[in-house]
Amino acid sequence: MDQITFHHDTVLSDIHMLLPNARHLMTRLNHVGQPVFISNFKILLNDERLDNNDPGKSLEQEKCDDPREDLEKDTNATQETVGEEGGEGNVELCLDEDGDLHITHRPRKYPVEGRGRDLVCPIILKQSNPLLEQEEENTDDTADKCFKDIIRIEHTMATPLEDVGKQVWRGAFLLADFIFSQPVMFRGATVLELGAGLGFSSVVMATTAKTVYCTDVGEDLLSMCKRNVTLNRHMTEPAGGEVRVRQLDWLQHSLCTDADGEFNWTEEEVADLYDNTSFIVAADVCYDDDLTDGFFRTLYRLCSNFTHTCTIFISIEKRMNFTLRHMDVSCDAYNYFSHCLSQLHDLTDGRCCFRVEQLPSNFAQFFLYERIEQLELWKVSTTPLPFDQAQPDSEPCLAYPGFTWEQRNSTEHTDPAHG
Repeated sequence: MDQITFHHDTVLSDIHMLLPNARHLMTRLNHVGQPVFISNFKILLNDERLDNNDPGKSLEQEKCDDPREDLEKDTNATQETVGEEGGEGNVELCLDEDGDLHITHRPRKYPVEGRGRDLVCPIILKQSNPLLEQEEENTDDTADKCFKDIIRIEHTMATPLEDVGKQVWRGAFLLADFIFSQPVMFRGATVLELGAGLGFSSVVMATTAKTVYCTDVGEDLLSMCKRNVTLNRHMTEPAGGEVRVRQLDWLQHSLCTDADGEFNWTEEEVADLYDNTSFIVAADVCYDDDLTDGFFRTLYRLCSNFTHTCTIFISIEKRMNFTLRHMDVSCDAYNYFSHCLSQLHDLTDGRCCFRVEQLPSNFAQFFLYERIEQLELWKVSTTPLPFDQAQPDSEPCLAYPGFTWEQRNSTEHTDPAHG
């Protein structure tokens, strides 16, 4: 492979595209032949953090940094100069070789090298090899000292939709910010992350939680996730946290406990999951209706088998797309997510009750990214119903818009993807 080819059906995360001063170094090819890059995400110190509690201050700072303001000042200054000189008839225009007007801009407030991106010429070093990866892991201990406040993530870039889990997305950063802003809440807890992707949020969670089950589906993705957990031992081990990478398929009804698979569950882990999980987290996982179906069904199945309360935090980015069906900008994936949330909130015939609320996103920002207004954080609180109120054989149909509970009782669904 001499170069990376971008197809019309590939997507690229804004995190990788807009990260300032980022060195995206291609390190290897993964097991399916995709180029793997490594990025360093610095945890901002106290004096570097962006305070989202003062919108006025943020807006004022944005105005100061807005290049359009510089352009307007340049234009006004040019007009004033031309006006002054025009009165004297001394206007002398500077043209380039093509006859176009050449405008000299005033010096910018920030040096170009401090605001731009480094020129990167990726080179494929080697094909993925388990022996070479093991040798690299053995040398990571000495390198850990150099990355005290940096989270290192191996990822791909410009993937098709089915491989978006191999990139880091803004929703993971929002969830990570929330975790860092609430360390007491998660301290010593057992946490399950659904759709963890590359494990970024799980690594952050393990800096305060005791055990984090980092779950997703796909051998190659889980291998990259495990690699990232190893790369960030300098973050988790001093805090005593442990990240266990496991497979959890939302379209399956049970956890795989076969001893053969590297990412399968043990019986002890399954018992620990159901007995001790206090929090479930998910970052930007609802971008496809079928996946959203599976996600909410998995939440219901898990929480309905808990004998204790559990709190769920879901971050999501409200993505707007122009569709030919509507001939307008729409947010179909987000609207479907909202519909499923409302069904979960109104659920009354299950084994537990759910309370849904949107949390404000004004907590401190620990990572450098654009926290746009379309980023949202939702909290779902679950409480087991008393035994006399529970219906153990019920499982609501959360996935069908307009589907009533009376219809559920008289309709049999045979689609395996929907249980």
